Amino acid sequence: MMRIGIDLGGTKIETIVMAPDGSERFRRRIDSPRGSYEITVAAIRERVAAAEAAIGAPATVGIGMPGIVSPATGLVKNANSTWLIGHPLQQDLNRALGRDVRLANDANCFALSEAADGAGAGARVVFGVILGTGVGGGIVVDGSVLVGPNAIAGEWGHNPLPWPEGEEYPGPDCYCGRRGCNEMFLSGGGLVRAFGGTADTAQDVASAAARGDARAIAAIDVHTRRLARALAAVINVLDPDVIVLGGGLSNVDAFYSRVPQLWGAWIFSDRVDTRLVRAKHGDSSGVRGAAWLWPSSS
Repeated sequence: MMRIGIDLGGTKIETIVMAPDGSERFRRRIDSPRGSYEITVAAIRERVAAAEAAIGAPATVGIGMPGIVSPATGLVKNANSTWLIGHPLQQDLNRALGRDVRLANDANCFALSEAADGAGAGARVVFGVILGTGVGGGIVVDGSVLVGPNAIAGEWGHNPLPWPEGEEYPGPDCYCGRRGCNEMFLSGGGLVRAFGGTADTAQDVASAAARGDARAIAAIDVHTRRLARALAAVINVLDPDVIVLGGGLSNVDAFYSRVPQLWGAWIFSDRVDTRLVRAKHGDSSGVRGAAWLWPSSS
């Protein structure tokens, strides 16, 4: 059966249809309706109808979303698209679409995509990392997303940066209400702050480093060391076969050589065989992972 995947982002809704072999049959992207829960539900219903009209057949529906559905209440929590918080999105979408849909955190969808047929294919334990405006993570074990009883497995962005150095402690305030979170150091904004706050975006810093700007190169070095420490803590707990990087900062080539050279200083092992790789599907991993929420037998 065909699979519809929807990536419900804060700025866009992307829809694909995947055939059973993983090939793509349809793709569309629209701006997200911001600020309205009801209009968001209606937009998803319209996206599914358009996708099924394009392929001429019904399909399963999987949705990657910011935040998570609380196992305790059935309501959305931890979403930066704040108009979703406190609503029964799962139930409302089931009703709107007249079928069961599957929802997962967008970072979990990213990890599932890369574990299914991406850079982590064939690995038993995959940790998927999103380094962008925020910092997210998802865990896939034996082809299935690890969610956990609190639905927060993989949320390493809101752990403190480990082994803080110099002025890193106690760290900047985070929107979660704590200080010194990985997200504040490892996001795009964290790289801009490492540069001194004089660049508009993390891409500006990366581009300046590529041109040989000494201050930008130094900022990338600081960011790389922080990333190595943060991932070392993950390896000490999870010991994944592979870590896949996605998001805008995953395009910094230096990470893939330097981080594995550094992280051994903090990993409790005589050697480290964990692989650090770039996402195969890039920006498409989230929406592909949403489609993969339904197994091929469905």
